[in-house]
Amino acid sequence: MEYQSILNSIEKEASYKESSGNVASYIPELAKIDPNKFGMHLYCINSGHYGFGDQQERFSIQSISKVFSLTLAMSLLNDDELFKRVDVEPSGDPFNSLVQLEYENGIPRNPLINAGALVIADILISTLDNPEEKFLNLIRTISDNSEININPKVFQSEKKFSHRNAALLNLMKSFGNIKNPIEAVLDLYTFQCAIEMSCKELATAFMIYANSGKTLFDDTQMISERKVKRINAIMQTCGFYDEAGEFSFRVGLPGKSGVGGGIAAIHPGQYAVTTWSPRLNPKGNSELGMFALERLTTLTGFSIF
Repeated sequence: MEYQSILNSIEKEASYKESSGNVASYIPELAKIDPNKFGMHLYCINSGHYGFGDQQERFSIQSISKVFSLTLAMSLLNDDELFKRVDVEPSGDPFNSLVQLEYENGIPRNPLINAGALVIADILISTLDNPEEKFLNLIRTISDNSEININPKVFQSEKKFSHRNAALLNLMKSFGNIKNPIEAVLDLYTFQCAIEMSCKELATAFMIYANSGKTLFDDTQMISERKVKRINAIMQTCGFYDEAGEFSFRVGLPGKSGVGGGIAAIHPGQYAVTTWSPRLNPKGNSELGMFALERLTTLTGFSIF
């Protein structure tokens, strides 16, 4: 497959595409990002790295981090124990909905919406010493880069405006589904969202989901093949908030988006691919990123379906 030629075509098509999206403004630090940034990177199991644009520039991965926190939690707990506290169903509602959480007695629909990721953070605090360090070490290991870290300005900006997430935590604590102090859980969740990575680093990290749980650069088994299958299934059905069906329909790959403008997706046994464009559509997903990934599966002729 001539991936670089395909990516070049996507870059050219995208340059003519008008965007009506907006950068995430509810986190003030993210509102400062140049909305015209655009990068894409594909890491193929058989032939290596391809990309264009701002693929090497780091950005706030935000909710893409929820896949990594779920991976860490699933490596520590058995599935029956973990999924008593968070479900695996698509939400069909906004990613920070309180209404759905109230209706379902404090059990989040899935681990990739805010409430579900907050429960995962609570589990990590209960299970690990220094969960921030362990979480960061996981990402550094699977991306093969020890220099990845958080953006402290994004962390402080996001923490200052975390009232909605605090409300989610308080509601879940009233149902007995949060065991640790709310401030500690909120800090860990905000920490993971504030991690900065480039498209290339994210594609390298996401290779474990394309490569049966193993890193491609040194063949380390990071998580079992059975658990990767489940993580990929959750990404397929829940990775794009209340637009997961649209992403499956248009793109046909398991993936996860973040309000920093990033999208990471995988084709099992083939590649990991990431995009970054900060302009978001009304559902909170990167407008240009979704377009680029739709064109990728169209031009290659392959998706998982």
